[in-house]
Amino acid sequence: NFVSISRHLSVKQAMRALVAQAEENDNISTLFVNDDDGSFYGAIDLKDLIVAREETALDSLISRNFPTVLAHEHTEECLDRLRSYAEDSIPVLGEKRRVIGVITTDDIVEAVDDAMGDDYAKLGGLTGEEDLHEPLKTSLKKRMPWLIILLFLGMGVSTVVGAFEGVVAVLPVVILSLIHISEPTDMAGNVGTQSLAVTIRVLMDEKLSAKDKLHLTFKEMKVGTCNGALLGIMALVFLGAYIALFKGYAIGHAFLISGCVGISLLVAIVISSLVGTLVPILFHKIKVDPAVASGPLITTINDLVAVVTYYGLAWILLIQLLHIV
Repeated sequence: NFVSISRHLSVKQAMRALVAQAEENDNISTLFVNDDDGSFYGAIDLKDLIVAREETALDSLISRNFPTVLAHEHTEECLDRLRSYAEDSIPVLGEKRRVIGVITTDDIVEAVDDAMGDDYAKLGGLTGEEDLHEPLKTSLKKRMPWLIILLFLGMGVSTVVGAFEGVVAVLPVVILSLIHISEPTDMAGNVGTQSLAVTIRVLMDEKLSAKDKLHLTFKEMKVGTCNGALLGIMALVFLGAYIALFKGYAIGHAFLISGCVGISLLVAIVISSLVGTLVPILFHKIKVDPAVASGPLITTINDLVAVVTYYGLAWILLIQLLHIV
């Protein structure tokens, strides 16, 4: 569905060719011009052809730098290129650079929508986008792989928690207040997911260099450190007051425990920022879609990091060094 003319026609002949082909092809906003050997030479905007005088050389109306895509290219490889153009239709070139079809604006919007849908599905822990009416078996196939992986990762988190039974037995307040452990794990998961979203967005640029990736990693570390420090201070103050007022601990001991939570928040958030940045970069390096580093995967890994950090610090600082019992 496109209009094609020879570069050697006059303006009048080009108009006649347009009228003849418009009967079968309604996509006439852009005319594609062929060279002598049938290869793509350039394009003419319909408006330019209409307003041109009869004596005007057709070659002066032809845009030689008109965007094209090749038939063998993968859609996702040229999507970024296509989105940057303002053309209504873009020619697809086959063998010997001959026009074999066109991609319209509607095609680009649909392709972008499909790509975003797939990425969104992967961020949610699915292997592909689901349809409202698809069979149960198909939905299970898309959801089960990551759920199985996350099940075993969850078992790993439980095993680590079990390894710290001695901490809980000696210092019950560590586990009695759900706020203590939910703060590091929840905040680490939130920060990791934020870093993941930023990294996947940046990795859409295929021209990203190793220096750019290193800069991104350090930037996320700095952001994580600042966020962790601020949140850690807030946890130290408010959680310390909560433990002293409602749990009956002495003020000194209460703020030592909240300080442990604050430090674990800082460490967990910095590590989570790194995980949320490095995992998609690693996946991109080994030619795996970075979106596969899904939210559930990052969250589970960050839960493990936060649990080890929190209980480890509680054991070292509160029990081994300060002997709080």
